[in-house]
Amino acid sequence: MENIRNFSIIAHIDHGKSTLADRLIQECGAIESREMSSQVMDTMDIEKERGITIKAQSVRLNYTLENKEYILNLIDTPGHVDFSYEVSRSLSSCEGALLVVDASQGVEAQTIANVYIALENNLEIIPVINKIDLNAANPQKVKEEIENTIGLDCTHALEVSAKSGVGIKELLETIIYTIPPPNGNKDGKLKALIYDSWFDNYLGALALVRVIDGNINIDDEILVMNTNKSHKVLNLMYPHPLYPKKTKTIKCGEIGIVCLGLKQVNDIAVGDTMTHKNNKANEPISGFKEAKPFVFAGIYPIQTDKFEDLRDALNKLQLNDSSLIFEPETSIALGFGFRVGFLGLLHMEVIKERLEREFDLDLIATAPTVLYNVYLTDGTMTQVQNPAELPPEQKISRIEEPYVKATIITPTEFLGNVIKLVQNRRGIQDKMEYITEDRVLLSYSIPTNEIIMDFYDKLKSSTKGYASFDYEPIGYKEGDLIKLDIKVAGDVVDALSIIVSRQKAYEKGKNLVSTMKEIIPRQLFEVAIQASIGNKVIARETIKSMGKNVTAKCYGGDITRKRKLLEKQKEGKKRLKSIGKVELPQDTFLAVLKID
Repeated sequence: MENIRNFSIIAHIDHGKSTLADRLIQECGAIESREMSSQVMDTMDIEKERGITIKAQSVRLNYTLENKEYILNLIDTPGHVDFSYEVSRSLSSCEGALLVVDASQGVEAQTIANVYIALENNLEIIPVINKIDLNAANPQKVKEEIENTIGLDCTHALEVSAKSGVGIKELLETIIYTIPPPNGNKDGKLKALIYDSWFDNYLGALALVRVIDGNINIDDEILVMNTNKSHKVLNLMYPHPLYPKKTKTIKCGEIGIVCLGLKQVNDIAVGDTMTHKNNKANEPISGFKEAKPFVFAGIYPIQTDKFEDLRDALNKLQLNDSSLIFEPETSIALGFGFRVGFLGLLHMEVIKERLEREFDLDLIATAPTVLYNVYLTDGTMTQVQNPAELPPEQKISRIEEPYVKATIITPTEFLGNVIKLVQNRRGIQDKMEYITEDRVLLSYSIPTNEIIMDFYDKLKSSTKGYASFDYEPIGYKEGDLIKLDIKVAGDVVDALSIIVSRQKAYEKGKNLVSTMKEIIPRQLFEVAIQASIGNKVIARETIKSMGKNVTAKCYGGDITRKRKLLEKQKEGKKRLKSIGKVELPQDTFLAVLKID
């Protein structure tokens, strides 16, 4: 155990975390140069294209220093806020962390959020200034920022370039000398933390574990403590990006993959504890939480006969992603589909893209919503995530909505734009502090519903892309909320119903109906588009009818003949108006929801 080092890399998106992992793997000789590719630990195409880590990956590296063989377990973490629970579990499996900060960008919002998780787990943090080969790099300024914002001593911070390999040897030596070895009880009762799990077509559900106490051996009877189910260990492996290495035992302090031959990932949830069935640990490792969905949206196939294909695709994705939940729902406008729960907006985008790519489906998503606590006049409480399920207003006593604590870091020149944007989204300022002369950190409490649509895009465009944003849920608060319905030709389009703040209902309704007027094609009869709260219409636009030239056949003659034909047409349009149905094109939903 003296020669084991377990560490993680934490950073904001695009600060070079995956590239640094590539260099460490290369320096330790775990992968030969001919097999090396960029972002070798990111296994999905989507991850490589977008340059983000969605699924945490781990690798076991061997490194020789001063004739001593060391085992370095690199536990990679996703950088995005949607996966912060996975980050916290990964960090609780380590003794140290490399805090990677871009030498040209400086400290950003997610850097701070992930450092706090690392500090809560009492990790040894090594500051690493990356991308020093860039022309805009200013390592000294970044060191001052880290000291002022996070309070870490940066006098011995390492300056590296993950792209060119500068400083990587020094970094490996620092990891060995600075990060403490694991300190478990190798003769004690088995305790292993599951910090990741996924589904393999050949081996079934696999658990990636860090052994805290004791050892795991092949053929052991293992008990998963939160589910209270026991399983036999069929196989054990050490993780590797290309070829996991089989082993007969995973010892105390090590990380490894446990194969139990399970058909579902739910049986080995992230954060759960493994122990021996016959020699049980007294209590599980603390901090286990079930991954709860944060954002909900309806997902429907554009071709209605693809409903079964969508169900199969979701079932297959759920094998790899236990945080994904879904249930069937129907919509008058969109037909049959599913109400799907996601960890956040990036998670939603990634799942939708994977469904379309990997399963060749054309999908449409309704506006994302959150989970509301609705207290009724009879004293009961119900949870609502689909606006169509909201009870009538007279039965509602109050509605509570979820809030998040948002951290925004922006250059001072855009401070006014950011404050205006957040105030428009009903944000309440908690604090504002200057990190440096030209950068400000803002902390706000904002209703979750206000940030899930297009907040991030608006923030980036109002700050020329320089602001960074991070959030964490902080519970529920009462809000003055109502359901806004959209009616087309007198019929409510359920897929476009939204829950909004009463103060913003008129503005939102006006925007929705004017957007729809541009998109819905003209019909042979006049079509009214209305935004309503209950039975009260608050905004309306009218699409004029298409006129067929019924007088074309008249050549000369008396005007009464033409008038007679026009009157006949007018009567027909009147009749159509009361019985005519408007077929809404699919891009109506896409344009109104602003989801490509």
